[in-house]
Amino acid sequence: MPTNPVQGDVHVNTPLSNISVAHVQRAEAFVAGRAFPGVPVAKQGDVYFTYPRGEFNRNMMEKRAAGAESAGAGYNVSTDSYFAEPWALHKDIPDQVRANADSVLSMDRDTTTFLTQQALISREVEWTSSFFASSIWTTDVTPGTLWSATGSTPIEDIRVGIKTILQSTGFKPNTLVLGYDVFNILIDHGDIIDRVKYGAQPGRPSQADLPELSSLLKIPNILVMEGIQNSAKEGQTASHAFIGGKHALLCYAAPTPGIMTPSAGYTFNWTGLMGASGDGMRMKKFRLEREASDRLEIEQAYVQKVVSADLGYFFESVVS
Repeated sequence: MPTNPVQGDVHVNTPLSNISVAHVQRAEAFVAGRAFPGVPVAKQGDVYFTYPRGEFNRNMMEKRAAGAESAGAGYNVSTDSYFAEPWALHKDIPDQVRANADSVLSMDRDTTTFLTQQALISREVEWTSSFFASSIWTTDVTPGTLWSATGSTPIEDIRVGIKTILQSTGFKPNTLVLGYDVFNILIDHGDIIDRVKYGAQPGRPSQADLPELSSLLKIPNILVMEGIQNSAKEGQTASHAFIGGKHALLCYAAPTPGIMTPSAGYTFNWTGLMGASGDGMRMKKFRLEREASDRLEIEQAYVQKVVSADLGYFFESVVS
C-alpha cells in the first residue's frame, strides 16, 4: 500500500514573516531623559552664570526717612561650567550577512534598534551615577524604619524632605524618582492604602498607583525606574537587575531650562555636533569598503550635572 506523507514531507520550515522576538525595553522605562530638563548647547564645553540664593532671600528693606536715600543692596554673580562627553558604539553588517539574511530580518532596522537600546541603557546608568546615589545632594537619609518594614512612615518621611527643601531654598519639590522596588513597596504600603481606600469601587479594590501617590504626596511628577541592565560579560550567564536600585530622590526640577531658572539638575546635550538631535544623539551609517561591510554607529554627547544640590533630598536604601 502507498505510504501517506508525514508532516516533514509536506512542509519545509521557514522563518515566520509576521513575528519575531526581541526583548527591547520601552523608552518610558528609563528616566534619564525625563527627570531633569535637557539644555541644548552648541559647544561641547562652556560656562553659565549662577546667583547666590542667600542674597535673594535676605530681607534688606529699611524704613526711609523724609529726604533720605533708600537703603542700598546688591548681589554677586559667579560662573560654573559643563563639558559634554561623547559616548559611542557601532555594529557592522557584512555584505555576505546582509545578502544571506531572510526577508523578515531588516538588518538596518534591527541594528538601529539594538544601538538605540544600548544608548538608553548607558544614559540611564550614567544618570544613576550622577544623581541617584549618596554624597551627591545636600541631604542624604536612610529612614530609621525601612519603608518595607511594619511601622514605617514613608508619607511623613517624604513630607520632611519636602519641608527641608522648601525651607532651605523657597522651592517646593515637584519630582520624586523611585527605584522600582521602592515603588512596589509604596503602592502596597498599609499607611498609603488606608488613605486612598475610600476611593474603592465595586470591582476595583483599594489600591495606589502613580496618580494616587501624586495626589497624596502633592508631588506632580513621580517617575519609576523600570529600566534593567545585564551586568554579565558577553558569553556569561545573563545577570539582569534594575538600574535604579532601592533608593528614592525628591527634588525640584525646572519644567523647562531658562535664564535665572533653578533646578536640582540639568542635562547639557551637545546639539552642535553635526547631525545631533535635541538630546545630543546621532546615528550614522557609512561604508567600510575594505571590510565589505556597512557600519551603523550611534553617538551621544552630554553631561548630567547637579546645578543646585540643595534642591535634592536623597533617600538611600529605603527598602530591604
